[in-house]
Amino acid sequence: MKKYINILLVMVVFLLTVSSCKKDFLKEDVYSSYAPETLADSLGFEASLTGLYNHFSNFYTYSDNQGWLSVWQVGTDVAFSIPSQTQGVEVPYSSYNSLISTDFAASYTWSFAYRMINNANVIIANVENPNLGGMSQPGKDAIDAEARFFRGYAYNMLATLYGRVPLITAPITVPKTDFVRASLDSINNQVALDLNFAATKLPDIDNVKSNSKGKMYERVSKYAAQQLLAEAYLRMGKNDLAEQQAQAVISSGKFSLITSRYGTRANQPGDPFSDMFIYGNERRSQGNKEAIWVLEMENPSTVPGGITNNPQQRRIWGAAYYQITGMKIADSLGGRGISRLRLSNWVLYGLYPPGDMRNSKYNIRRQYWYNDPASPKYGQPVPYTGSDTLFRLTPNTTKWYDLLANNSDGEFGFAMTKDIILMRLGETYLLLAEALVKQGKLQAAADAINMLRTRAAAPQVTAAEMTLDFILDERARELIGEENRRMTLMRTGKLVERALALNANNGTGTTPITGLTSKNLLLPIPKSEVDLNKDAKLDQNPGY
Repeated sequence: MKKYINILLVMVVFLLTVSSCKKDFLKEDVYSSYAPETLADSLGFEASLTGLYNHFSNFYTYSDNQGWLSVWQVGTDVAFSIPSQTQGVEVPYSSYNSLISTDFAASYTWSFAYRMINNANVIIANVENPNLGGMSQPGKDAIDAEARFFRGYAYNMLATLYGRVPLITAPITVPKTDFVRASLDSINNQVALDLNFAATKLPDIDNVKSNSKGKMYERVSKYAAQQLLAEAYLRMGKNDLAEQQAQAVISSGKFSLITSRYGTRANQPGDPFSDMFIYGNERRSQGNKEAIWVLEMENPSTVPGGITNNPQQRRIWGAAYYQITGMKIADSLGGRGISRLRLSNWVLYGLYPPGDMRNSKYNIRRQYWYNDPASPKYGQPVPYTGSDTLFRLTPNTTKWYDLLANNSDGEFGFAMTKDIILMRLGETYLLLAEALVKQGKLQAAADAINMLRTRAAAPQVTAAEMTLDFILDERARELIGEENRRMTLMRTGKLVERALALNANNGTGTTPITGLTSKNLLLPIPKSEVDLNKDAKLDQNPGY
């Protein structure tokens, strides 16, 4: 053995000696640098903007911790975790006593937002460089606006979830360990500055750039900036300005609520609301005139890079019906769900008025039939009884049903290739109604809500019914499975009140939420950030 070790050492010395004689051996390759990238032409800026979109998409498609999407739904008023189906990362968001400063989801979200901010800052610093030539001012402004949209998005998210945070508006060029939390007013001012610039300089929805031979339209338009600005102004308490932004989207004439059947299954049973969420119907180019911004997905087996990470929406929201003897996986049932969360009893049994289209069998599945031809019960209804109703036969939203033919891994169905509707006109009316309620314009708020009620064939509402809680109820009716419910309730300060009042019983005799207090209206500042910030004090949020 010693002989072979000696031979190996001689060979290593020889290789190092030969290498040291080569001039390029001393050439330094920089694999990591604090210095901002130098962008000098439109192609470089386009590549950097594409990187922003790629990074942004990871918030919705992250799958390394499969319970990630549950974090934003369970422990609120609309959903709870199924213990046997829980992955782990979502546990502190129902068992709030275990939500501490080392929490993974809080840390991941913080890092996600600041990576997006720094990437945007690099683009902004370069495109605003007075020495940048070879590009027109409108071209520079469009690039600037797109980057500022994402910076505004990130800071609005941080302010919603953490309150005061460090404000960074230039690329980090040297190691920095003295961050301090800025005032909320300064964060809000930056959000408003960035998003107003974006709303002014971004293109109209009909002129957004395509990403792939004219087929991809996921780039943001001025209306996406206005929609986000309306939400941000509501968080800031600037309700009149929120009204203006929401109304600008509605009055643009570029969007309309889907009120009639359309798309790939228009001749099959269904309704206008469900048509929006059918694979092949979600994009504006596919007939969805309600869509303001859609994160487009493609089958990675046919389009390299068609998805980032492995979107888990179907597995999170879909039932595990195939675990029932006599049931087989079918795309008409949503493919292979896992039911990592279950809709609350309030959503399933107390939320929707009679006749509301959004609660139809095409939008919330409540019944199954044995579909395995080999089963003696083939074609018969599956009894809705016992513990199976928690995750195997649980009623579930159909918004994330996917086609098996588009899953690269077949029936296992790990990744979803369905588009993700990020913003649509239905929510614009809800933002408008919220702004109006907060200003005491109750009849106008009822009129906005009745636009959605008319589309849903639901009973009309009156001014006397208009409260913030009613608006939040209506958001659940309209946006279940779409909105980030936790962020909405944290933004409005209603998380604790509504979660404890409306999600107190999961039907098993146990309480789905424990330890929830007012401190949870903010997330903890990640302990790792506090510890690394050795040259200044990064204050922790109260209670953590």
